[in-house]
Amino acid sequence: MDATIVILDGDGIGPEVTAEAKKVLAAVAGRFGHDFVFDHQQIGGRSIDELGTSLPDETVEAASAAEAVLLGAVGGPKWDDPSLSDRPEQGVLALRKSLDLFANLRPVKLQPQLLSASTIKEETLEGVDLLVVRELTGGIYFGERKEPEDNFEAFDTMLYTRPEIDRVVRLAADSAMDRNRRLASVDKANVLASSRLWRSVATEALADYPELEVEHILVDAMAMHLIRRPADFDVVVAGNLFGDILTDEASMLAGSMGMLPSASLGDVSNRHDLPLGLYEPIHGSAPDIAGRGIANPLAAILSSAMLLRHSLGLEKEAEAVEAAVDAILDLGVRTPDIAQPGTETAGTEVLGNLVVQELSDS
Repeated sequence: MDATIVILDGDGIGPEVTAEAKKVLAAVAGRFGHDFVFDHQQIGGRSIDELGTSLPDETVEAASAAEAVLLGAVGGPKWDDPSLSDRPEQGVLALRKSLDLFANLRPVKLQPQLLSASTIKEETLEGVDLLVVRELTGGIYFGERKEPEDNFEAFDTMLYTRPEIDRVVRLAADSAMDRNRRLASVDKANVLASSRLWRSVATEALADYPELEVEHILVDAMAMHLIRRPADFDVVVAGNLFGDILTDEASMLAGSMGMLPSASLGDVSNRHDLPLGLYEPIHGSAPDIAGRGIANPLAAILSSAMLLRHSLGLEKEAEAVEAAVDAILDLGVRTPDIAQPGTETAGTEVLGNLVVQELSDS
């Protein structure tokens, strides 16, 4: 298979983890006889410094023409001033919007080898294997807002439309049909008008899936359930803000954000049934450890497995990458974020090289 993959290194540890994911993708291409072309483009803080914008037009054009996009992370203290007209995170939001990547898939599957890495009791974590589907191009991050220019008043508007809710709920329902046929839809319908629309549209859409076991849950209750009984959930669908918060909370079930990948997907109507996707670890740019060679690359590598599966349709190759990661964890190799206190740790490149070696040897 021939495919162009746009690489967006970004800031902080972004270039370090994408380098390892790129090595893994190259190893996959070599083992399975594919031809992957890697096209490096700019985004985020470094792009602001070098090109004057967090999202250059060239990046959008390249991403639109590619089969998939792999992103590291953006941001850092240098660009944290809220008065700046352009910030790194705005580039990612604008890219998702321009490519109409409306659904963010964040799987939370706990490797048995890492149950002790979490602060949650192991018996609570056993059997956790859930997928959070977050609506990505609507809601409060894109609604009308007023900046606190007078340091007195500001607002953000949580706006949703029926089509935005319907398409992400149906995507989540389709995902649930492929799994254990349980779906939880998250809202705040007891308080927010936008959530009452969410629940109404979700209820109508899910009536077309009578095989599903459906539960509507208020977001504050869901935050509690994720810690108390996470293994009870299969697929969870939520709006942009709620999904953002809940998935960061869910990452602590796995012990570290460095273990969790994500996929942001668009419509398949014009892409031969394979969606354009933006794939990235859910962690941030971690500027405090950037350049030290200790960042966990496994979330980025697992994101590359999602890229193979969803945008290239290469299921066997995706499973090979995931099996290689499992094998490395079985060996006990750990970066500092998932290591037990006092135990020996490995660096970013070591883990990446071991995954590549496992792919080559298996």
